Amino acid sequence: MPLPAGLTQRPLALDDAAAVTAIMAAEELRDTGQVSIEEADLLADWQRPSFDLPTGTVGVLDGDRLVAYAELSGPDRAHAAVDPAHHGRGIGSHLAGWLQERARSVGSAVVGMPVPQGSPGDRLLEALGFHVRWTSWVLAMPDGATIAAPPLPAGVTIREATPAEHRAVWMVVEDAFLEWSARARQSFEDFGAQVLRRPGFEAWNLRVAAAPDGAVVGAAVVLLAGTTGFVDKLAVRRDRRGLGLGQALLADAFAAARGHGAVRSELSTDSRTGALGLYQRVGMDVTSVWVNRAIAV
Repeated sequence: MPLPAGLTQRPLALDDAAAVTAIMAAEELRDTGQVSIEEADLLADWQRPSFDLPTGTVGVLDGDRLVAYAELSGPDRAHAAVDPAHHGRGIGSHLAGWLQERARSVGSAVVGMPVPQGSPGDRLLEALGFHVRWTSWVLAMPDGATIAAPPLPAGVTIREATPAEHRAVWMVVEDAFLEWSARARQSFEDFGAQVLRRPGFEAWNLRVAAAPDGAVVGAAVVLLAGTTGFVDKLAVRRDRRGLGLGQALLADAFAAARGHGAVRSELSTDSRTGALGLYQRVGMDVTSVWVNRAIAV
């Protein structure tokens, strides 16, 4: 679909991050009643060495004002948002077409993006032929509730990661995520851009479970978004699962966030991981449901 009359488009730059964040936040608030996106999320993703911002993004402008955007952030991974005040103008359909064309140009066979279940974006993508690849859930602890930390195996400690452990954390996380995510292994440099060089990163954001010999056998990345502690990544080495390390890391990560001012504890998971039941068993409640809709290109 062509760009609607009266609008223009251009590639994005790093200094567009604040405007894009505002558009995404407006859609999230309208669709889910809460806002999770932060400018740091975009900057961390956009500064990955593997990502070319000028060719991987497009912004739609009404005059000088940015009103929508789209990005192909990975071979089959996309994001898009339209200012709710500009819905109904055909911008979303145009961006869906742009993403499919961009995905084809880099050799992808499919492209998909997350949208809140039942939202205008979900309905639009369904109408355009996008199917649901997987379902995601955002979960939160009830106000005032905490997760009980189970006893640790003998000699195992949970603590802040040291710089010397950063590569080991990356390996544990990637090994675990690649068990269920059909994608290429993320480079340590991209991991570093998204986690270690994320704006606002502090050492306490990276937690590890260390075996008696010092080996990293589990890891968590916890972010502080306003007054919310958000566990962005959680992984346990395959040979150390079933020992309570996942719950222990989760309890530690949320406790670390509370120690830095968090009053709310959140995370997200999806149907590829099989982890929803684990989080519900420790007392977390689903607060919003998202679907990843994709289409062959």
